[in-house]
Amino acid sequence: MEDPARAPPPPFAVHLVTGGSSSPDLSHLLHSLAAARIVAFDAEWKPRRRRAPANGDDASPAPPNPPQLPTVTVLQLSCRSEHGGSEVFVVDLLAVPLADLWPQLRDLFERPEVLKLGFRFKQDLVYLSATFTAALGCDYGFQKVEPFLDVTNVYYYLKGHDRQKRLPKETKSLATICEELLNVSLSKELQCSDWSCRPLSEGQIRYAASDAYYLLDIFDLFQQKVSTEEKCSSTTDLNSDEFCSPTVVECSSSGYSICSAGYLASIIVKYSEGILLTESDTKARSSRRKEKQKLPTDSKYKEKFDCSIEWQGPPPWDQSIGGDGLPKFLCDVMIEGLAKHLRCVGIDAATPSCRKPQPRELLNQIYKEGRILLTRDMKLLKYQYLATNQVYKVKSLLKRDQLAEVIDTFQLKISEDRLMSRCTKCNGSFIQKPLTLDEAMEASKGFQVIPSCIFNRDLEFWKCTDCNQLYWEGTQYHNAVQKFMSVCNISE
Repeated sequence: MEDPARAPPPPFAVHLVTGGSSSPDLSHLLHSLAAARIVAFDAEWKPRRRRAPANGDDASPAPPNPPQLPTVTVLQLSCRSEHGGSEVFVVDLLAVPLADLWPQLRDLFERPEVLKLGFRFKQDLVYLSATFTAALGCDYGFQKVEPFLDVTNVYYYLKGHDRQKRLPKETKSLATICEELLNVSLSKELQCSDWSCRPLSEGQIRYAASDAYYLLDIFDLFQQKVSTEEKCSSTTDLNSDEFCSPTVVECSSSGYSICSAGYLASIIVKYSEGILLTESDTKARSSRRKEKQKLPTDSKYKEKFDCSIEWQGPPPWDQSIGGDGLPKFLCDVMIEGLAKHLRCVGIDAATPSCRKPQPRELLNQIYKEGRILLTRDMKLLKYQYLATNQVYKVKSLLKRDQLAEVIDTFQLKISEDRLMSRCTKCNGSFIQKPLTLDEAMEASKGFQVIPSCIFNRDLEFWKCTDCNQLYWEGTQYHNAVQKFMSVCNISE
């Protein structure tokens, strides 16, 4: 099992804030907030889990306690000043006196010239407000954040969604958005860790900081597209018009030159919204789902299932039964991360086309494409009688362990030349010939950011033939290769 704390370090420094008003760490944070023009936020809290009855099934149920909102224990902020410098802070709210932080934080939330970024931040704000209220009193919560820009809206804007129409109900996760827009893989293995335990591990600190840091990178991509469209508003073809090319190159190479006060103000006016908490938002709600009484035979039924989930074989691609010899899997929505890991080692791994597919839709896809359905959903296993040797329950929890389990169970042959040979975003294949830097810049216009730090390096770029995502052999590529060589036991 890979220790997340020993994963390759992110491309940014993290300031951990743990002291009070006299602490240089807190002073540094407050100075950065005062000078910031854009601030990205995220928060972490201890996940709540249901407790089993203390004395077994026969114990009389205790009277339910009033529901309480979780206590936010970690606040992440990524600050960018008018001059373009960025700093990332992870604030330990169990160590920092909240009274020393509250005035500046409330002022920042409501300061009209500072744009705030977040990903579904309303829930974070509700919990954060309740945390400060519980510690300091009813007058010390937070009622609003404005101007505010949700990265979910930014994502759909970059994907060409009409702003006049309602957004799709099924929104993407932040990890998926970063993968699609930035070609950055965010590990979510620590998302549900206990954020109330101290000290925070190095892996937790890096995980928390990444969620705030990459919001600014996504905003950069948004700025570039907005700038390009405004410059090219009089043309009919934004991507091919020669007038657009210098704009895109300038944005990529100069970083944040377009983040001037006037330009940022126009973005705030045109695209930002606000978060306003009502009285009902600040009250904890009991779960609306009613617990279903389990029949006495449930445990026996589950035990019977558990005895029948071992893989029997052969797989549908086995050549002895007429298959093509090419392993193919379908990972359900519960283990999408495993699909990306399988793609990284060169295995064809598809995912459902919608977030909540019906079992029949999954079965139809594995029948049609000769795949094996990988799942952790016990409910799907009852359909195994319809799909003999085409449904397998993954036992492991972490993506690395899941990958090793699938490789071992299905005796997959992984070679070094197959590593990183498929598009992790869509499962597509790459073009046969690599692109030059100029060709890659042209292909990335209004679609993907190519960091300016690699312009002077002799790199090859590869484009997916299906989704047009660009890849290059940077630091993340080499770290990933080493990681998967270890998982697959490939010697150098």
